[in-house]
Amino acid sequence: MTLTVTPPSTDPRAVLRAGLWMLGAVVSFSSMAVAGRAVSFELDTFEIMMYRSIVGFVLVLSVARLTGHARSITTRSPSLHLIRNLSHFTGQNLWFYAITMIPLAQVFALEFTSPLWVLVLSPLILGERMTRVRALAAVIGFTGILIVARPSPDTINAGTLAAAAAAIGFAGSILATKRLTRTETLTCILFWMTLTQIVFGLICAGVDGDIALPSPASAPWLIVIGCAGLMAHVCLTTALSIAPATVITPVDFLRLPLIAVIGLMVYGEAIDAFTLIGAAVIFGANYLNLWHETRKRY
Repeated sequence: MTLTVTPPSTDPRAVLRAGLWMLGAVVSFSSMAVAGRAVSFELDTFEIMMYRSIVGFVLVLSVARLTGHARSITTRSPSLHLIRNLSHFTGQNLWFYAITMIPLAQVFALEFTSPLWVLVLSPLILGERMTRVRALAAVIGFTGILIVARPSPDTINAGTLAAAAAAIGFAGSILATKRLTRTETLTCILFWMTLTQIVFGLICAGVDGDIALPSPASAPWLIVIGCAGLMAHVCLTTALSIAPATVITPVDFLRLPLIAVIGLMVYGEAIDAFTLIGAAVIFGANYLNLWHETRKRY
Protein backbone atom coordinates (compact mmCIF):
# COMPACT_ATOMS: atom_id res chain seq x y z
CA MET A 1 0.00 0.00 0.00
CA THR A 2 2.80 2.40 -0.87
CA LEU A 3 2.26 5.01 -3.52
CA THR A 4 5.04 6.21 -5.78
CA VAL A 5 4.88 9.97 -5.37
CA THR A 6 4.86 11.48 -8.84
CA PRO A 7 3.12 14.52 -10.29
CA PRO A 8 -0.42 13.73 -11.52
CA SER A 9 -0.62 13.10 -15.23
CA THR A 10 -3.15 13.81 -17.96
CA ASP A 11 -1.68 11.13 -20.23
CA PRO A 12 -4.62 9.14 -21.69
CA ARG A 13 -3.47 5.86 -20.15
CA ALA A 14 -2.98 7.45 -16.74
CA VAL A 15 -6.43 9.05 -16.87
CA LEU A 16 -8.02 5.72 -17.83
CA ARG A 17 -6.20 3.93 -15.00
CA ALA A 18 -7.31 6.60 -12.51
CA GLY A 19 -10.87 6.30 -13.80
CA LEU A 20 -10.86 2.55 -13.10
CA TRP A 21 -9.66 3.16 -9.54
CA MET A 22 -12.50 5.63 -9.11
CA LEU A 23 -14.98 2.99 -10.26
CA GLY A 24 -13.72 0.85 -7.39
CA ALA A 25 -14.49 3.74 -5.06
CA VAL A 26 -18.00 4.00 -6.53
CA VAL A 27 -18.77 0.36 -5.70
CA SER A 28 -17.24 0.68 -2.23
CA PHE A 29 -19.17 3.83 -1.30
CA SER A 30 -22.42 2.28 -2.53
CA SER A 31 -21.84 -0.84 -0.43
CA MET A 32 -21.16 1.34 2.59
CA ALA A 33 -24.47 3.16 2.11
CA VAL A 34 -26.45 -0.08 2.22
CA ALA A 35 -24.54 -1.36 5.26
CA GLY A 36 -24.81 2.01 7.01
CA ARG A 37 -28.57 2.06 6.69
CA ALA A 38 -28.73 -1.52 8.00
CA VAL A 39 -27.01 -0.63 11.30
CA SER A 40 -28.47 2.86 11.71
CA PHE A 41 -31.45 1.52 13.65
CA GLU A 42 -29.15 0.24 16.39
CA LEU A 43 -26.12 2.59 16.44
CA ASP A 44 -25.76 6.34 16.11
CA THR A 45 -23.46 7.89 13.51
CA PHE A 46 -20.57 8.44 15.94
CA GLU A 47 -20.67 4.80 17.01
CA ILE A 48 -20.78 3.66 13.38
CA MET A 49 -17.75 5.81 12.59
CA MET A 50 -15.88 4.53 15.64
CA TYR A 51 -16.43 0.85 14.80
CA ARG A 52 -15.73 1.49 11.13
CA SER A 53 -12.39 3.09 12.03
CA ILE A 54 -11.46 0.24 14.37
CA VAL A 55 -12.00 -2.30 11.59
CA GLY A 56 -10.04 -0.13 9.18
CA PHE A 57 -7.18 0.43 11.62
CA VAL A 58 -6.75 -3.31 12.20
CA LEU A 59 -6.70 -3.94 8.45
CA VAL A 60 -4.23 -1.14 7.69
CA LEU A 61 -1.84 -2.11 10.45
CA SER A 62 -2.00 -5.81 9.54
CA VAL A 63 -1.35 -5.24 5.84
CA ALA A 64 1.39 -2.68 6.57
CA ARG A 65 3.26 -5.13 8.79
CA LEU A 66 2.82 -8.09 6.44
CA THR A 67 4.08 -6.11 3.44
CA GLY A 68 6.86 -4.26 5.26
CA HIS A 69 5.29 -0.84 4.66
CA ALA A 70 4.88 0.07 8.33
CA ARG A 71 8.13 2.05 8.14
CA SER A 72 6.47 4.42 5.66
CA ILE A 73 4.21 5.79 8.41
CA THR A 74 5.62 9.21 9.27
CA THR A 75 4.72 12.14 11.51
CA ARG A 76 5.89 14.95 9.23
CA SER A 77 2.46 16.32 8.20
CA PRO A 78 0.39 16.32 11.41
CA SER A 79 -1.61 19.46 10.70
CA LEU A 80 -2.56 18.37 7.18
CA HIS A 81 -3.56 14.90 8.42
CA LEU A 82 -5.67 16.54 11.13
CA ILE A 83 -7.42 18.83 8.64
CA ARG A 84 -8.08 15.95 6.26
CA ASN A 85 -9.43 13.60 8.90
CA LEU A 86 -11.53 16.21 10.68
CA SER A 87 -13.09 17.18 7.34
CA HIS A 88 -13.77 13.57 6.49
CA PHE A 89 -15.08 12.66 9.94
CA THR A 90 -17.52 15.56 9.86
CA GLY A 91 -18.66 14.83 6.32
CA GLN A 92 -19.02 11.10 6.93
CA ASN A 93 -21.10 11.53 10.07
CA LEU A 94 -23.44 13.90 8.24
CA TRP A 95 -23.61 11.42 5.36
CA PHE A 96 -24.54 8.49 7.63
CA TYR A 97 -27.24 10.66 9.18
CA ALA A 98 -28.60 11.72 5.79
CA ILE A 99 -28.96 8.16 4.44
CA THR A 100 -31.42 7.42 7.27
CA MET A 101 -33.53 10.51 6.55
CA ILE A 102 -33.93 10.81 2.78
CA PRO A 103 -33.77 8.48 -0.29
CA LEU A 104 -30.30 7.21 -1.17
CA ALA A 105 -30.40 8.74 -4.64
CA GLN A 106 -31.10 12.16 -3.15
CA VAL A 107 -28.25 11.79 -0.65
CA PHE A 108 -25.82 10.94 -3.40
CA ALA A 109 -27.14 13.69 -5.66
CA LEU A 110 -26.60 16.34 -3.00
CA GLU A 111 -23.23 14.85 -2.08
CA PHE A 112 -22.15 15.32 -5.68
CA THR A 113 -21.80 19.04 -5.14
CA SER A 114 -18.44 17.96 -3.65
CA PRO A 115 -16.72 17.70 -7.07
CA LEU A 116 -17.96 21.21 -7.82
CA TRP A 117 -16.17 22.48 -4.73
CA VAL A 118 -13.07 20.53 -5.78
CA LEU A 119 -13.16 21.95 -9.30
CA VAL A 120 -13.48 25.49 -7.97
CA LEU A 121 -10.89 25.18 -5.20
CA SER A 122 -8.27 22.96 -6.88
CA PRO A 123 -6.66 25.81 -8.86
CA LEU A 124 -6.35 27.85 -5.65
CA ILE A 125 -5.21 25.09 -3.27
CA LEU A 126 -3.53 22.52 -5.53
CA GLY A 127 -2.38 24.74 -8.37
CA GLU A 128 -4.18 22.63 -10.97
CA ARG A 129 -5.27 24.22 -14.21
CA MET A 130 -8.96 24.98 -14.70
CA THR A 131 -9.69 24.46 -18.37
CA ARG A 132 -12.85 25.50 -20.14
CA VAL A 133 -13.91 21.90 -20.69
CA ARG A 134 -13.43 21.02 -17.02
CA ALA A 135 -15.45 24.04 -16.00
CA LEU A 136 -18.17 23.15 -18.52
CA ALA A 137 -18.26 19.55 -17.23
CA ALA A 138 -18.69 20.83 -13.68
CA VAL A 139 -21.56 23.11 -14.69
CA ILE A 140 -23.29 20.35 -16.66
CA GLY A 141 -22.85 17.90 -13.80
CA PHE A 142 -24.21 20.37 -11.27
CA THR A 143 -27.20 21.01 -13.55
CA GLY A 144 -27.91 17.29 -13.54
CA ILE A 145 -27.76 17.24 -9.75
CA LEU A 146 -30.31 20.06 -9.57
CA ILE A 147 -32.60 18.13 -11.91
CA VAL A 148 -32.44 15.10 -9.63
CA ALA A 149 -32.72 16.90 -6.28
CA ARG A 150 -35.09 19.70 -7.39
CA PRO A 151 -34.40 21.75 -4.21
CA SER A 152 -37.30 23.86 -2.95
CA PRO A 153 -38.64 25.06 0.41
CA ASP A 154 -40.83 21.94 0.49
CA THR A 155 -37.85 19.57 0.13
CA ILE A 156 -35.45 21.26 2.54
CA ASN A 157 -35.16 19.26 5.77
CA ALA A 158 -32.51 17.97 8.17
CA GLY A 159 -31.61 15.16 5.78
CA THR A 160 -31.06 17.35 2.74
CA LEU A 161 -29.09 19.91 4.75
CA ALA A 162 -26.91 17.16 6.22
CA ALA A 163 -26.20 15.67 2.77
CA ALA A 164 -25.35 19.10 1.34
CA ALA A 165 -23.03 19.90 4.26
CA ALA A 166 -21.38 16.47 3.97
CA ALA A 167 -20.31 17.40 0.44
CA ILE A 168 -18.27 20.31 1.77
CA GLY A 169 -16.56 18.04 4.28
CA PHE A 170 -15.73 15.51 1.57
CA ALA A 171 -14.35 18.24 -0.69
CA GLY A 172 -12.00 19.36 2.08
CA SER A 173 -10.90 15.76 2.58
CA ILE A 174 -10.25 15.29 -1.16
CA LEU A 175 -8.17 18.44 -1.40
CA ALA A 176 -6.12 17.59 1.70
CA THR A 177 -5.62 14.04 0.40
CA LYS A 178 -4.31 15.42 -2.86
CA ARG A 179 -1.75 17.50 -0.99
CA LEU A 180 -0.73 14.54 1.17
CA THR A 181 -0.13 12.25 -1.83
CA ARG A 182 2.72 14.54 -2.84
CA THR A 183 4.82 13.46 0.15
CA GLU A 184 3.05 10.62 1.98
CA THR A 185 2.33 6.99 1.15
CA LEU A 186 -1.12 5.51 1.05
CA THR A 187 -0.26 3.42 4.12
CA CYS A 188 0.60 6.56 6.07
CA ILE A 189 -2.56 8.41 5.01
CA LEU A 190 -4.86 5.51 5.90
CA PHE A 191 -3.07 4.79 9.18
CA TRP A 192 -3.58 8.31 10.48
CA MET A 193 -7.12 8.46 9.07
CA THR A 194 -8.28 5.37 10.94
CA LEU A 195 -6.37 6.14 14.14
CA THR A 196 -7.51 9.75 14.49
CA GLN A 197 -11.09 8.86 13.63
CA ILE A 198 -11.14 6.18 16.33
CA VAL A 199 -10.26 8.97 18.77
CA PHE A 200 -12.87 11.31 17.28
CA GLY A 201 -15.48 8.55 17.43
CA LEU A 202 -14.69 7.65 21.04
CA ILE A 203 -14.95 11.26 22.13
CA CYS A 204 -18.21 11.98 20.28
CA ALA A 205 -19.89 8.63 20.95
CA GLY A 206 -18.86 8.64 24.61
CA VAL A 207 -19.81 12.21 25.45
CA ASP A 208 -23.11 10.94 26.88
CA GLY A 209 -21.38 8.14 28.78
CA ASP A 210 -23.12 5.43 26.76
CA ILE A 211 -21.41 3.65 23.85
CA ALA A 212 -23.60 0.87 22.43
CA LEU A 213 -22.07 -2.49 21.58
CA PRO A 214 -23.06 -3.98 18.22
CA SER A 215 -25.40 -6.95 18.21
CA PRO A 216 -24.54 -10.19 16.36
CA ALA A 217 -26.83 -9.03 13.55
CA SER A 218 -25.06 -5.67 13.19
CA ALA A 219 -21.47 -6.88 13.52
CA PRO A 220 -21.18 -8.24 9.93
CA TRP A 221 -22.56 -4.97 8.56
CA LEU A 222 -19.94 -3.03 10.53
CA ILE A 223 -17.24 -5.19 8.99
CA VAL A 224 -18.67 -4.39 5.54
CA ILE A 225 -18.64 -0.68 6.40
CA GLY A 226 -15.05 -0.86 7.64
CA CYS A 227 -13.77 -2.84 4.64
CA ALA A 228 -15.76 -0.87 2.06
CA GLY A 229 -14.79 2.45 3.64
CA LEU A 230 -11.12 1.51 3.64
CA MET A 231 -11.25 0.20 0.07
CA ALA A 232 -12.99 3.37 -1.05
CA HIS A 233 -10.11 5.44 0.32
CA VAL A 234 -7.52 3.12 -1.24
CA CYS A 235 -9.19 3.58 -4.63
CA LEU A 236 -9.74 7.31 -4.19
CA THR A 237 -6.24 8.07 -2.92
CA THR A 238 -4.63 5.97 -5.65
CA ALA A 239 -6.69 7.71 -8.32
CA LEU A 240 -5.75 11.12 -6.94
CA SER A 241 -2.06 10.19 -7.09
CA ILE A 242 -2.34 9.24 -10.77
CA ALA A 243 -4.39 12.07 -12.32
CA PRO A 244 -5.50 15.61 -11.38
CA ALA A 245 -8.43 15.87 -8.98
CA THR A 246 -10.42 17.87 -11.53
CA VAL A 247 -10.11 15.00 -14.01
CA ILE A 248 -10.96 11.91 -11.96
CA THR A 249 -13.35 13.23 -9.31
CA PRO A 250 -16.31 13.58 -11.74
CA VAL A 251 -16.20 9.80 -12.34
CA ASP A 252 -17.72 9.53 -8.88
CA PHE A 253 -20.97 10.86 -10.41
CA LEU A 254 -21.64 7.31 -11.62
CA ARG A 255 -22.65 6.44 -8.08
CA LEU A 256 -25.98 8.18 -8.65
CA PRO A 257 -27.57 5.82 -11.19
CA LEU A 258 -26.08 2.84 -9.33
CA ILE A 259 -27.47 3.84 -5.95
CA ALA A 260 -30.82 4.78 -7.51
CA VAL A 261 -31.17 1.20 -8.78
CA ILE A 262 -30.11 -0.17 -5.38
CA GLY A 263 -32.65 2.08 -3.66
CA LEU A 264 -35.38 0.79 -5.97
CA MET A 265 -34.53 -2.89 -5.65
CA VAL A 266 -33.68 -3.01 -1.93
CA TYR A 267 -35.82 -0.28 -0.36
CA GLY A 268 -38.57 0.31 -2.90
CA GLU A 269 -37.48 3.93 -3.46
CA ALA A 270 -39.09 4.96 -6.74
CA ILE A 271 -36.96 6.28 -9.59
CA ASP A 272 -38.85 9.09 -11.28
CA ALA A 273 -38.25 10.69 -14.67
CA PHE A 274 -36.30 13.58 -13.16
CA THR A 275 -33.81 11.16 -11.59
CA LEU A 276 -33.30 9.38 -14.91
CA ILE A 277 -32.88 12.64 -16.83
CA GLY A 278 -30.54 14.05 -14.21
CA ALA A 279 -28.46 10.87 -14.22
CA ALA A 280 -28.16 11.08 -18.02
CA VAL A 281 -26.98 14.69 -17.80
CA ILE A 282 -24.42 13.77 -15.14
CA PHE A 283 -23.17 10.86 -17.23
CA GLY A 284 -22.81 13.24 -20.17
CA ALA A 285 -20.68 15.57 -18.06
CA ASN A 286 -18.45 12.64 -17.06
CA TYR A 287 -18.09 11.50 -20.64
CA LEU A 288 -17.27 15.00 -21.88
CA ASN A 289 -14.56 15.51 -19.26
CA LEU A 290 -12.93 12.09 -19.68
CA TRP A 291 -13.18 12.16 -23.48
CA HIS A 292 -11.48 15.54 -23.61
CA GLU A 293 -8.66 14.45 -21.30
CA THR A 294 -8.02 11.04 -22.91
CA ARG A 295 -7.88 12.43 -26.46
CA LYS A 296 -4.98 14.71 -25.55
CA ARG A 297 -1.48 13.69 -26.61
CA TYR A 298 1.57 14.99 -24.80
